[in-house]
Amino acid sequence: MIFVTVGAQMPFDRMCQAVDQWAAKRQRSDVFAQIGSTDWRPTSMRFTAMIEPPEFRKAMQECSVVVAHAGMGSILTALQYGKPILVMPRRGDLRETRNDHQIATAKRFKELGRVAVAFDETELERELDRLGELRATERISPWASDELLSAVRGFVHSASVTADAPPRHLCGEG
Repeated sequence: MIFVTVGAQMPFDRMCQAVDQWAAKRQRSDVFAQIGSTDWRPTSMRFTAMIEPPEFRKAMQECSVVVAHAGMGSILTALQYGKPILVMPRRGDLRETRNDHQIATAKRFKELGRVAVAFDETELERELDRLGELRATERISPWASDELLSAVRGFVHSASVTADAPPRHLCGEG
């Protein structure tokens, strides 16, 4: 199964419509999409507007590949489940999001070799045709590493020590 997800905050009709058209052209019946709250309805793939966390985890476990917006939650969850993921970032200029942070996210994860990326509908169709070539990368843990926890503890400790220190004046007094 191909699991398509737009995340929990808003629909992403441009991506979902492109996947739906691709599924129709290729006569694919193995696509299931979480499309968000939108008036648009797919004609060639099974769908739900929203999905509860247990069903989301089940879809992640059962799918062979994930197609998603470039949201951190979707990317990290796919990596935790060891699923190959193709992302299409929302664009600020199309008012799909407030800025182009998803484009930056997609570029960085692509540089790291962790995701496949399609930046527009034409690229998405081309990448969908190559889904069978996508391979999962190394799984990530859902838990923070000991190194990160230690660094955060050190930062919090130093911040609390600094907060207890007497105030320092800019002119060097006191």
